[in-house]
Amino acid sequence: MKQVQKGFTLIELMIVVAIIGILAAIAIPQYSDYTSRTRASGAAQELNSLKTAMAECFQVDGAWTNCATMGAGNIPTVDLTKFITAVAVDPATGVITSTTGATTTAGVGLTYVLTPPTAAAMIGKANMPWTASGTICTTASRGLKAGQGGCP
Repeated sequence: MKQVQKGFTLIELMIVVAIIGILAAIAIPQYSDYTSRTRASGAAQELNSLKTAMAECFQVDGAWTNCATMGAGNIPTVDLTKFITAVAVDPATGVITSTTGATTTAGVGLTYVLTPPTAAAMIGKANMPWTASGTICTTASRGLKAGQGGCP
């Protein structure tokens, strides 16, 4: 009487391992892009409160000088965690420059620059439209896509 073979052959196991390797080679870069885009979106969201407070301060004071110090008055501090790793505000122009947790494929943090309109353009206006730029806007696969976070 012939005995029935049980288990997997070596070739069957090698095929399964090869399939898993191919799927991992595709999935890991996609996952890395996804997490970077999530950090870029989080950075834009975290800077919204700073933009709002600075705009309100500018409307009251008429200058950026008193509005650029985070933690002073009503200007909030920015949490430097996984979404934003560094942030600076120019007291002369109100430009917010930050390095985000979103990275290039080489691991370099993407920059996110928010520029307010000039003081002359704000006279008599209630809304302050900020212009976004930096590498976060030009690296769509790992940063913000056009139309997100103020990116053109």
